[in-house]
Amino acid sequence: MEAGNRLPVLKNKLRFSYARLMAAQGFVFSLLSSALLTSTQAQPFVHPGMLHKQSDFDRVRAQVNANAQPWLSGWNKLKANPHSAGTYAARPVDTVYRGTGTPENYSRLYNDAAAAYALALRWRISDSAAYADAAVRILNAWSSTLKAINGTSDKYLASGIYGYQMANAAELMRAYPGWAAVDFTRFQNMMLAIFYPMNHAFLTDHNGACGSHYWANWDLSNMASMISIGILCDNRTIYNEAVDYFKTGAGTGAIANAVWYLHPGNLGQWQESGRDQGHALLGPALMGPFCEMAWNQGDDLYGHDGNRFLKGAEYVAQFNLGKSVPYATYNNCDNVNQTVISDSGRGGLRPEWELIYNHYVNRKGLAAPNSQAYAALVRPEGGGGDYGPNSGGYDQLGYGTLMFTLPQATPIFPPAKRTKTSAPSGVFVSNMLGRVIWMPRRESTGIYVLKIPESEMNRRAPVFHP
Repeated sequence: MEAGNRLPVLKNKLRFSYARLMAAQGFVFSLLSSALLTSTQAQPFVHPGMLHKQSDFDRVRAQVNANAQPWLSGWNKLKANPHSAGTYAARPVDTVYRGTGTPENYSRLYNDAAAAYALALRWRISDSAAYADAAVRILNAWSSTLKAINGTSDKYLASGIYGYQMANAAELMRAYPGWAAVDFTRFQNMMLAIFYPMNHAFLTDHNGACGSHYWANWDLSNMASMISIGILCDNRTIYNEAVDYFKTGAGTGAIANAVWYLHPGNLGQWQESGRDQGHALLGPALMGPFCEMAWNQGDDLYGHDGNRFLKGAEYVAQFNLGKSVPYATYNNCDNVNQTVISDSGRGGLRPEWELIYNHYVNRKGLAAPNSQAYAALVRPEGGGGDYGPNSGGYDQLGYGTLMFTLPQATPIFPPAKRTKTSAPSGVFVSNMLGRVIWMPRRESTGIYVLKIPESEMNRRAPVFHP
């Protein structure tokens, strides 16, 4: 065959080989994806694995014992709160009421939830059984007494906020030998029979209202309770329901609706910013714990949709630190138009920023200047009762300086050396499955190669083409 006739055949063979290579890689990636999905679905829950894991307590205990700051100041803040006293006595009721015009008694629940959590922290860090026994007494008192949560539509705030708080306290106590298995099971059943049905009903029906009628914190509180109950009860279906709602839910707690408008400068307008700043601040105070609970179970919702939560938190923090932010007119399904950002409650203090700052800056190595500044302003963070006697002062479990402070971020790998080198004409490099593969590419005169030690090859993300 003449050379001129062999050239098309050679080109066809190259195309066929390239197509087979791409198909094979696609098949391998499909298998890996299926295996990873199956593994994730079958993976057991981490315990403790809500706001804190055992490694967190190991770190905090070591820092407190070393009198290291700011952990020590956070520890002293916890000890000074009367809810953490070993003599604290629960005040359960069979029906909790929340809402104007009802026999409101929900302060009993939020005080006891704050106490159960604070006592659980003191036990985990000090290893003193006196605090563990006090926490268990609270949890047992409620699980043996509570029959219903009632009231106006505000009852859904109670089922959400106090549901996630009580579940977190129970998660910390589940390994305590002094908590009888039958009592722990009874507590799980209370969460499944009383709190979860209300969480589910609100997120699916919104009390008969249109999707954006209720503000973001209503959704977020019930989402936080739902994900907590999923973890506490080892129920993957409930857990996934909460995670799926965060990603694609119809209400205002879903991430794209809570941080509903993205402005330049990595700022995301919070859904309640035109309402008042007290509630705008509550939003990140609920979404942060939700993301942390998912993170401790292996799901990164902090980073979902390009770190959208970070953009929303930075927006809220920037305005409440006294700086200006851009604002887009907000309108909901009831045609409630908010044309300007609200100054009401601006600059309020909630114990929420240590979690957000430490995740994005010290855990992930990202910039969060406004969250960082707010964390410094509130530090050391307290807990329920340290921010006023009313329900707003108990909306957060708190103690973030003690529990969420991390060492400053350090790179997972040494900085990679990036150099430019020549390449054969018409090809480029791709790192696929830990191998370097040469592929045809038009008008390529050079490539960037990321030099990676062989021992770390499988731990790095694929090389991106410049």
